[in-house]
Amino acid sequence: MDDLWKLSIGQNAPLVILTFLQADCRISDYDEELRDLGKGLTRDNNCNGSCRDSEDNGDLETDGHLPVCISVSLDDIQPSVQLHRPGNHAEAEALQVVAAELREIAAQLEHSMVARATQNLSRNILSSPCQDWQKYLSQEVDKVLRQGVGLEHLPLERIIVALSLTLVKGVCQQAPKLLRNLFYVALQYISPARAS
Repeated sequence: MDDLWKLSIGQNAPLVILTFLQADCRISDYDEELRDLGKGLTRDNNCNGSCRDSEDNGDLETDGHLPVCISVSLDDIQPSVQLHRPGNHAEAEALQVVAAELREIAAQLEHSMVARATQNLSRNILSSPCQDWQKYLSQEVDKVLRQGVGLEHLPLERIIVALSLTLVKGVCQQAPKLLRNLFYVALQYISPARAS
């Protein structure tokens, strides 16, 4: 499981985060922001940043292929890891397993502590510039960990990732427009350096 964790949370961290945030999505504005974020990730992953949202004009690229971007075809489909999964099925399945493990850890966290930390994080980021958000996320994660989460049998880095994503999801469900920025803040916070 440790190899699976390192593989999934490394270069595939954006997909793990997106999968975590998509689970049990029942708020329409939040769902819409997730779709937009997922489309952006699809565009970045499948088109290497050169995606066009326009129709194919029939021109050939220098490699002899038509300039096609799969995300244009997927505009009306709910984004999920299946749409922009890594190169092989085993890797995509690993992402799903890691995201499910993080959701399980998150479900075991004390709800009142998480609710209080979510409120604090929301209040702090709404009144501060985006460049300070990672500091506030880190502070709230640290506060909850100091209070004790009762999951000492689990690796600390997994608890930190699950708690971070839970807080981000809680804030974004209340204020969906913050999703894109908080997504990238969380991605930086749980970078591969933290997952080692």
